[in-house]
Amino acid sequence: MLIKTTPSIPSSEITDEKHYLQRRDFIRLVGGAAMIAGAAPWLQACAGDSPIADFAGTPGPAVLPGQSPISNVKPAVITTTEKLNSFADITSYNNFYEFGMGKNDPQRHAGSLTTSPWKVKIDGHCAKPADYQLEDLIKPHQLEERIYRLRCVEGWSMVIPWIGIPLASVLKAVEPTSKATFVKFTTLHRPSEMMGQNDRSSLAWPYTEGLRLDEAMNPLTILSVGLYGKTLMNQNGAPIRLVVPWKYGFKSIKSIVRIELVDRMPATAWNQSNPEEYGFYSNVNPQVDHPRWSQRTERRIPAVFKSHQTEMFNGYGDQVASMYTGMDLRKFY
Repeated sequence: MLIKTTPSIPSSEITDEKHYLQRRDFIRLVGGAAMIAGAAPWLQACAGDSPIADFAGTPGPAVLPGQSPISNVKPAVITTTEKLNSFADITSYNNFYEFGMGKNDPQRHAGSLTTSPWKVKIDGHCAKPADYQLEDLIKPHQLEERIYRLRCVEGWSMVIPWIGIPLASVLKAVEPTSKATFVKFTTLHRPSEMMGQNDRSSLAWPYTEGLRLDEAMNPLTILSVGLYGKTLMNQNGAPIRLVVPWKYGFKSIKSIVRIELVDRMPATAWNQSNPEEYGFYSNVNPQVDHPRWSQRTERRIPAVFKSHQTEMFNGYGDQVASMYTGMDLRKFY
């Protein structure tokens, strides 16, 4: 499985966040993982008070309340050379219905969410089920930067520099049994802090999502704990979320508290709400329109109009198309 890298991206095309840019320029200048390791003392700073403060320390953009910088990250695992969205774009334009239906509702209301301490239960058909504190779940695995396109089913898109770990490495550690064929994910249910969960008319809470086991084990699938060199903002799914870049964004479930290995296709929130419009797979497919709008083009935030051509599997077909051999692409909704 080849994760594409880019030999050179002009600094002006990466980000408007000056300090993060300086860090990336330094990494390129010292050249390679060995030199980065030698420069580790230069990269260290004070740890924050986030659930993953043990690997906090990399300089970056200004750290906002509730955040910590993240260190010991394998840099620039890049799957696109497209211009990144700014930190402001990524943290102010969100779908997170637990905090309201508007795009800026999560930014306005998610500050009420308590994300430390945080526990993730991994159970089901596995030999080593466990309840993990977030730091214990993350520590054994190499953090990586993954620059991915995000395509929303609504027709807008972004390019985001996530920090995370391969989901496959987490699942392998609990040793799935032969009965495990799907993975079910569950979001935190805490209506006292997630105001949208008091509205039962939109979705059934808690929010659930699922993947086939081979999709979950694909090297592109990650559990993200940060972006732009810092821990996730609450509106982006803090403190840990799924990122599946070849599927529509609603599949990348946020604020995960349970990962369950199951033997049948799990019920998922949007599919339960409207199965005619939101299928289980929901792979990005410009050839299959949503019943209420076209999927052939997308609006790259902050653009106003759709002008960007949508790619099959969001451009990751070389890495994932083989998993769907023989399936009818017209039925991915």
